[in-house]
Amino acid sequence: MKTFVIGIGGVTNGGKTTLAKNLQKRLPNCSIISQDNFFKPESEIETDENGFLQYDVLEALNMEEMMSAISRWMESAAHPLASRDRGNTEEIPILIIEGFLLYNYNTRIYEPPDTPGYFEGHVWPMYLKHRKEMENISWEIVYLDGTKSEEDLFSQVYEDLIQELAKQKCLQVTA
Repeated sequence: MKTFVIGIGGVTNGGKTTLAKNLQKRLPNCSIISQDNFFKPESEIETDENGFLQYDVLEALNMEEMMSAISRWMESAAHPLASRDRGNTEEIPILIIEGFLLYNYNTRIYEPPDTPGYFEGHVWPMYLKHRKEMENISWEIVYLDGTKSEEDLFSQVYEDLIQELAKQKCLQVTA
């Protein structure tokens, strides 16, 4: 069975989970795998010279476990991770994978707040490093303007996805 996988990446606290959940509400047969669910225990997270826990590096994540979850979703005909599955077997199963690589201006306030300098001293530099690595990959990546409203970003992404899914359905019918 054909599947459709969407990757949403960006800076920590950039709205990836919010966008993914909003898309899941509107897209039939859609599941989300969030990279945030695969962090190693805090005791295994390294600290930099400024005392910041290094959460924004791949070594802080159990990527093997995350890749296993993705593989299980891809291989499963029932898609057990689909919490919003509307049971429409004619719809292409959609997987949204979201993690810390989508850039925009950080405006959310954490409770309790981050340690002063954490975003500027760790989160943003690590994001820029990861984004530069992504620019060297030949995948089709659409960069979003993080200064736009949540609603505008959702509308842009949703419209693009609906168009792409329509193309996939046409290809499926003619195949």
